[in-house]
Amino acid sequence: MRKTLITTAAVLCTFLIVSVSLLAHHGNAEFNTDKTVTVKGAVTEWVWANPHCFLKFDEKTTDGDVRHWVVETSNPPGMINLGWNKYSFKPGDEITVTMHQVKDVKRPIGRAVRVVLANGKVLDTGRDDVTTGTAGGSESESYTK
Repeated sequence: MRKTLITTAAVLCTFLIVSVSLLAHHGNAEFNTDKTVTVKGAVTEWVWANPHCFLKFDEKTTDGDVRHWVVETSNPPGMINLGWNKYSFKPGDEITVTMHQVKDVKRPIGRAVRVVLANGKVLDTGRDDVTTGTAGGSESESYTK
């Protein structure tokens, strides 16, 4: 009886640990990972927080409108290993962001691949799958790695 109880408890604990790990992970389904877009803009906010950091910036389009972008990165510990920190950006910084945009291109949301600062410093996210492309209506230039 005791052996059965211990075995049942071990199986239950294993199941719970695995299921929690699976729930914590989410995929790339909402992002178009087949191509990247590159957008120039000015930082409005840099959110350094778990489970993901977010870079918010404004792009001035060719017709004079402003698009408010929100770009996701990884978690702070992962970003620190790549040279990022909570002081990497401040409001007003001019940046060029290469990202995987969401599939609904009308939504200015993406997952960062690379950010280039005005001084030329490059901050990579560890995603080496850079292809070319630009966001619709943008004066941004495309480039490859």
